[in-house]
Amino acid sequence: MERVIFHVDVNSAYLSWEAVYRIQHLGEGKDLRECMAAVAGDAALRRGIILAKSIPAARCGVCTGDTVFEARQKCPELVLVPPNYHLYETCSAALFRILRTYTEHVEPYSIDEAFLDMSSTRELWGDPIHAAEQMAGEIRETLGFTVNIGISSNRVLAKMASDFTKPDRIHTLWKEEIREKMWKLPAEKLFFVGNAARKKLYLLGIRTIGELAAADERLLRLHLKKQGEIIWGFANGIDESIVAAETPPNKGYGNSTTIPFDVTNEKTANLVLLALCETLAARLRADGVSAGAAAVEMKTDKFVCSRRQKVLLEHTNSTRELYEAAVRIFRELWNGEPIRHLGVHAGKISRAPQMHQISLFEEQDSEKQRQLDRAVDAVRARYGMDAVKRAAFLQSPIDHMSGGISREKWKPDYRALGLL
Repeated sequence: MERVIFHVDVNSAYLSWEAVYRIQHLGEGKDLRECMAAVAGDAALRRGIILAKSIPAARCGVCTGDTVFEARQKCPELVLVPPNYHLYETCSAALFRILRTYTEHVEPYSIDEAFLDMSSTRELWGDPIHAAEQMAGEIRETLGFTVNIGISSNRVLAKMASDFTKPDRIHTLWKEEIREKMWKLPAEKLFFVGNAARKKLYLLGIRTIGELAAADERLLRLHLKKQGEIIWGFANGIDESIVAAETPPNKGYGNSTTIPFDVTNEKTANLVLLALCETLAARLRADGVSAGAAAVEMKTDKFVCSRRQKVLLEHTNSTRELYEAAVRIFRELWNGEPIRHLGVHAGKISRAPQMHQISLFEEQDSEKQRQLDRAVDAVRARYGMDAVKRAAFLQSPIDHMSGGISREKWKPDYRALGLL
């Protein structure tokens, strides 16, 4: 029996969730989804990027990833609202609770989209379109926001289908429909075709998905390597991947931050690295893993990016040891130019029990350091991440737990925004 795969995608998720919250909980009469509106970071903190936009704003040319300045140029009347990741996590959890009542085979693809394998549920929910209508209706009535649902026999076609006309639509894209519905689309609309691949395809005279499907697979492999083979298969509706209900373990961990000001001295840069290692090492310990390699990435005020990685002498999840490795790498990487962005990454992840080889010249007791890390993690878990702070961060403009979702994005002050 042919597989039945759904791709469920929340329409303008961040903006929709904010609009519903403001209407239902803050009593706001205006629906952000129906006006020129967008969710964006704080430009004053150099995080002024459009994260989500309404359909009216999209019609004006506003795109996700635009700077606030670019978006305002396209749409001067654009209403900007701050991110609220606490709300997003709450709404996402509610969405997935509903999805899992339809099938146990649910694969989260991001915070606002998922793949569902509905192959074994026809006796329960009936025709796939009927099941999708019931699912979308329950989400709309229960949670107040809308979704697009794509239906097909594999993941890539289901995802392509969900990206057809929006919002609040259900589309099918069975293999016999790809010639009519998908092949006429521009090549860059195909899943896994980015800007670099689009340029190479255009140089080969390939401008539509249909032309890509009819192209010589060997030619595509020659110019795009493995990616050429994959996108040729996608263009022909070929995708054998399964819906994985269990998330595979992380192969690497990363943490980065855009600094509100240009860093021009090593002392401040080291403080940023320490703040990043605090949160990165805590994540490693929480997952019970350790890292065998560390890397530092850097972006200058001229937006020049660089990165360097080193293998560690032994695996670790110690904040101090990761920080010391990051400082050594940074010293080799930095040429003195002003820095606007720093990141620390951990690789060669191991889930084996941590063993430590004692060195004759070891200056600190590693076991005591690990006990200290565990104690700090426990205090922060119970009383909040600000319950314990290193003295180096007192009177410092650097957040002692930097990276990931910044504080102003986690939960905005609605009182300061005049909504309470």
